[in-house]
Amino acid sequence: MSQPLSPLVLAERSVPRYTSYPTAPHFNAAVDADVAAHWLAELTPEASLSLYLHVPYCRSICTYCGCHTKAARRDDPVEAYTRTLLSEIDVLAHGTMARRVTHIHWGGGTPSLLGPERLIALVERIGSRFDLSRSVEHAIELDPRTVDAPLARALARCGVNRASLGVQDLNLHVQEAIGRVQPFEIVRDCVAMLRAEGIEAINLDLMYGLPKQSVADVERTAALAAGLSPTRLAIFGYAHVPWFKTHQRLIDAATLPGASERLEQADAATRVLLAGGYEVIGLDHFARPDDPMAVAARAGTLRRNFQGYTTDVADALLGLGASSIGRLPRGFVQNAPDVGNWRRAVEAGRLPVVKGVAFSVEDHIRGGVIERLMCDFAVDFGSAAESAYGHAEALDDALPDLRALERDGVVEMDGRTVRLTPKGRPFMRLAAAAFDSYLRQGAARHSVAV
Repeated sequence: MSQPLSPLVLAERSVPRYTSYPTAPHFNAAVDADVAAHWLAELTPEASLSLYLHVPYCRSICTYCGCHTKAARRDDPVEAYTRTLLSEIDVLAHGTMARRVTHIHWGGGTPSLLGPERLIALVERIGSRFDLSRSVEHAIELDPRTVDAPLARALARCGVNRASLGVQDLNLHVQEAIGRVQPFEIVRDCVAMLRAEGIEAINLDLMYGLPKQSVADVERTAALAAGLSPTRLAIFGYAHVPWFKTHQRLIDAATLPGASERLEQADAATRVLLAGGYEVIGLDHFARPDDPMAVAARAGTLRRNFQGYTTDVADALLGLGASSIGRLPRGFVQNAPDVGNWRRAVEAGRLPVVKGVAFSVEDHIRGGVIERLMCDFAVDFGSAAESAYGHAEALDDALPDLRALERDGVVEMDGRTVRLTPKGRPFMRLAAAAFDSYLRQGAARHSVAV
């Protein structure tokens, strides 16, 4: 019998993040604007909607960034982008009878670069085309360095009730290494401005595995962040993918923490946040016990989408903006990643979708199993197979990988129920990958497991 693999070997394995299934590398051009329009038109008036608006601009590009964005030092591109977003809202509304929006999420890039007037105009256009009367959550990602009192007031006027602040690390030498100098005082003042306008639900996003970052740096950052009493925190492992994000080549790979230190950093952040009264949510999120995400996790209703863990249970996710991804009952759709092609499609009155993937029955089943494992730390895949196919053995192709992970101490098996062990939770993506039939077929490059 082979010996168990060490945590260091497991941490270096390359696997998807599983914010979707099938994952984005498997999207293809067979799902185009015409297919997307047909799927969109199938939504009924009773369908609930979630809207994601992507703003692919920042004032400058941080060297660690893995987002789809580019620098906009002038205002003209942002103004032109806003005009096209206004038109895209009209195109989407024209293509569906569904009107009830329950969630809105702004991502980027830096959505706050739109400024108060443009944000208000876009929300008013959404409100004129869709029904926002039953909206549950209206969230926006913010760079604390771009937030001032007028913007905070505008966000409140727009109905924003949750703000997610990019913090990453609060140590100067690490900030200098990633091209994002952002003193703690800026983050503290940003949180205060948002709370003064009644935006009490605050998320802070932190990172480990950054260049020149130590375990002590991560502990200090986590403690300072928790001291601001956010309702949620996320601790993401830096994904060094210079073959995909070429600006990451500016980072000296020799200054990156190794697998052992990344594991220690993740453990250290978890200890600090648990001591601060936060509950672990899935792979990389933490929440106050009374936060809706913690409530959903305890109830087994937590979900996962391209924004990470979520309480969003809408029937469809509609993406707006260049590169934005949507999820319809029939499959995933993605807009043109370049602003020019996105704009030309919208100006022609067409959906700017250029690729996606249609769900098969197997995709639904495997995607559901992966989601429950990522959200609940356990899943009965035999019952899922029985319900879908009439026989519990249908997903047994996952068993060899799962048994290997059981030998490694990552999971425990009880028949066809797989449960992550406490020490195995950082490696949950490896367990999820056991159910990924696409991963066995392709050679797409992914980030390391931890």
